[in-house]
Amino acid sequence: MSDSVNKETLNPPIFSLDGKLALITGGGSGIGFYIAQCMVQAGARVVLTGRREPVLQEAVDTLGANASYFVNDITQLTTIPTLVEAIENKCGPIDILVNNAGINMKKFAVEVTDEDFDKVIQTNLHAVFSMTRECGKRMIARKEGSIIMITSMAALYGIDRVVAYTASKSAVAGMVKALTTEFSPYNVRINAVAPGFIETPMMLTAMNGDISRRDKAMDRTPMGTWGKPDDIGWAAVFLASQAAKFITGVSLPVDGGNSIGF
Repeated sequence: MSDSVNKETLNPPIFSLDGKLALITGGGSGIGFYIAQCMVQAGARVVLTGRREPVLQEAVDTLGANASYFVNDITQLTTIPTLVEAIENKCGPIDILVNNAGINMKKFAVEVTDEDFDKVIQTNLHAVFSMTRECGKRMIARKEGSIIMITSMAALYGIDRVVAYTASKSAVAGMVKALTTEFSPYNVRINAVAPGFIETPMMLTAMNGDISRRDKAMDRTPMGTWGKPDDIGWAAVFLASQAAKFITGVSLPVDGGNSIGF
C-alpha cells in the first residue's frame, strides 16, 4: 500500500467523530451514558436529553467540556420540534441522532392494561419517530447525517412478559427499513443496534430476581458472558463514523451470539 493511500485512509482516522455533534436521548444514565462516553472519546461533542436534571448534570460533569444537556421529556411530542431547534441554535447542526431513551414493563400480557401498553408505545415508538422526523428533515436538507435506533433481542425473537416492549422495538426495527428507503438517497443513514443482555445495574437486578430467566439468557449466549455497556457504545461509534459510510438499513445485534444461540 502506498504512503498516499495510507494517509488518505488514516488521516483523519476513519473511526473518528471529530467535529461531529451527537444528540443522545436518555443519555444521562445506563447504556445512553456509555454511548455518549464512547462518542466523546471518538472526538464528538454530545448533547444529552432526559427528564432528570441532576442525572444529566452529573453525566455532563463526568464527560467533560464536550458534553452538554437539555432537560426534556420526549413523551411530550409537541416539545420536540422546539427542542431540536434550540439545540441546533445553541450547539450547531446535529450530525448524529441516537434514539436511546426507552422504557420496559414486565407483566404477563393478560395483565397489561391499555394504559400500560400506550405508555410504552408512546416512549419507545411515537417519541422515536417524532425525534427522527425533526432531526431527519434538517439532515436531509444538509445531505448528511446518521440516525441510530436502539432495538432489542425482543425484536428478533419472542421473550415472555414484555409484550408492549416487544411491540415497540419490533416497530422500530421496521421503521429502520422504511426510513432507509426515504432518507438514504440524501446521504442520511438509518441503522439500529440491538443489545443483548448488557451488564447494567437494572439488568443485573432483574436477572438476579429471576434465576431461571438469568440462566436461560446465559445458556443461549454462546460467548457465555454478559455484554458491557461500552460494547454498545463502540458499536454506535462505528455506525456513526465514516467507517460505516456505506452501511444503512441494518439492525446490528451486539449480543455475544445470543440471537443465534440455541
